[in-house]
Amino acid sequence: MSHRLDPLLRPKSIAVIGATEREHSVGRRIVHNLLAGKFEGNIYPVNPGYETVLGLKCYTDMTSLPETVEHVAFAVNDQRIEAALKEAIAHGAIAATIMSQLIFRNDTEPGLHQRVEKLAEESGLIICGANAMGFYNCRDGVWMCGFDTRENHPRGGNVTLISHSGSGMCGIVDCEERLDFNLAVSTGQEINVAMHEYMDFAIEEHDTRVIGLFMETVRNPDAMLAVLKKASERRIPVVAIKVGKTKLSARLAESHSGAMAGEDAAYEALFDRYGIQRVHDMDAFTTTLIMFAQPHAVPDGGLATLHDSGGERQLLIDLAHDMNVRLADISGATTRRLESLLDPGLMAVNPLDAWGAGGPGSDRIMADCLSAMMQDPATAIGAVVHDRAPHSAIYPEYVEYMRQAYRDSGKPVFLVSNRQGTGSDPAVVEVTREGLPVLDGLRSFLGGVNCLFNYRDYCQRATVIPPLIDAGLIDDARRALNSESVDELASLDLLRTVGLPIIRAIPAENESAALAAAEAIGYPLVMKTAQSGIRHKTQHAGVLTKLERAGQVKSAYKNLSGRLGAKVLLMPMVEEEGLEMLLGMIQDSQFGPLVIMGLGGIRVEALRDVVSAIPPFDSDTAMRLIRGLKHSELLEFDPRQGKPDISSFCDAAALFSVLVASLGDAVEEIDINPIIVHGKGCVAVDAMIITRGQSSKHTEERS
Repeated sequence: MSHRLDPLLRPKSIAVIGATEREHSVGRRIVHNLLAGKFEGNIYPVNPGYETVLGLKCYTDMTSLPETVEHVAFAVNDQRIEAALKEAIAHGAIAATIMSQLIFRNDTEPGLHQRVEKLAEESGLIICGANAMGFYNCRDGVWMCGFDTRENHPRGGNVTLISHSGSGMCGIVDCEERLDFNLAVSTGQEINVAMHEYMDFAIEEHDTRVIGLFMETVRNPDAMLAVLKKASERRIPVVAIKVGKTKLSARLAESHSGAMAGEDAAYEALFDRYGIQRVHDMDAFTTTLIMFAQPHAVPDGGLATLHDSGGERQLLIDLAHDMNVRLADISGATTRRLESLLDPGLMAVNPLDAWGAGGPGSDRIMADCLSAMMQDPATAIGAVVHDRAPHSAIYPEYVEYMRQAYRDSGKPVFLVSNRQGTGSDPAVVEVTREGLPVLDGLRSFLGGVNCLFNYRDYCQRATVIPPLIDAGLIDDARRALNSESVDELASLDLLRTVGLPIIRAIPAENESAALAAAEAIGYPLVMKTAQSGIRHKTQHAGVLTKLERAGQVKSAYKNLSGRLGAKVLLMPMVEEEGLEMLLGMIQDSQFGPLVIMGLGGIRVEALRDVVSAIPPFDSDTAMRLIRGLKHSELLEFDPRQGKPDISSFCDAAALFSVLVASLGDAVEEIDINPIIVHGKGCVAVDAMIITRGQSSKHTEERS
């Protein structure tokens, strides 16, 4: 079955409008690259000023072509491209590549870009670009690029690179021979073909081992979610650089959930849900792609490394600590084996400095030591961490260490230089293609190790099974959200009704009602203002605590009603000391509702420590995510208070995520803060729901 992008990415014929013999021109380079890639279809240069271009017959216009071409590449300036595009559409072309920006001075309105979009929509023409550098379908020999490139893109590649940045594509494709690409695309402005469709083509049509994404945005969130899910199900890892920020909202956030999440929260949640490995610079991006492209599975365990320098071994230990890279805790049996191999004075530990006296048997010692560590059950990945030879070459002995270690263990092993070498050395490229990658730079390598471990762990996780909420309760909650306003009492009641651990609250609008509520609740208790329009009560001294008798209730009511209004809420005073947490929901403009979890209460502003997740999820997911908080040590035992029952909070978070997934279209924000987590469970003492229909007139910051 053909793919929708076949005419674009593997057409049967291509016309190049604006083809030319002029050196260094886009029109010449497109033709040159198609020939260099050994394109198997017909290539038709189109330019009335030439009879031939690079030995191919050149045609005056599209009407003179001997057949209807599938794909048209445009190498004309933006003043001429609209007419040329209309000519190609009239000819019957199905696909096009546009590398220009579609901008020129003194253009009319609507602008050229909008006019091209309309032409594409009306004709059904599918377009790579505009403002793109083209693509390389190396698997099928279609090098559709108007710029210089290296002359050796093998056809048997297994790496897909899709980039919103043209330089982000070419800077890797043209310079890194350790990666063999099946498809590399500069998507540009994505007039009507976006990143997710190129991903789908690579997944469906090519033997893709890893996909790399240089992302600026997502233009079709639902379609992107679907293709990321497909990659996850087929165990194709995705490595991503994400630049720029999502826009959660143009208004000020009305809750801590909105203020604490940060503009990148949606992408962090998206990447966690689908096992996307995020990196933050081009070196790490390239290194991680090389590491995922190697063919050997990563078993359980940590990293074992072999060194010939005590100082550089210590450097790796320090960096691994800083980057939270798990080092293999080798067994006593392996330690004894190493002791029998090492020269005197060397410690049998991982990471291992095995270079001793440097005698004639030193290389055999190095190789045997690495094999011993690689065979240990605690080792998942091994690395020879040495320096390059002169001129950035690699010593053949190091390669033999790797080959022996792989033969003896079957586990992934890498040769890593302590600083940058080159990816163009023939031996480096050959060994990497052998499945024993040669890499450069410890930080990039260790980051890649974490990505391999994280993806392994993602694949091993049990299926996420969120809890259930009765459909009738969801229907009741939706009806409650249809009201014009949802105040704190209504918010607390709604959340309690679906099973969340929410404190009981009783309203009062006069002193006698307040006293009656106090008797019903029991002492000690808390009184809060419930006056409409006061969202952030503590800023107005609107919360009075530790009320232990009727006289204090009378005084408290007189205080609040006199300053802030007659409406108050009374609720039990939570006497157990505990850790204050936050649970919330925000709307992302691209991906919809997100759940926010983190440290709340008095710490919320000071620490700003939250994580985000796409709902729904289960309690195990909640536990894994909050263990990743920057201040996760606060979740542990406190000798004054005992160990907080964090599992109860995670159970509540999972139930809340189901509610958010069910009602996300009706809610703008939810803030449950604080949730007091103590040794016997957890209870929320404050909550706010802002429906999507409510006015956003409130600009105070919640405390």
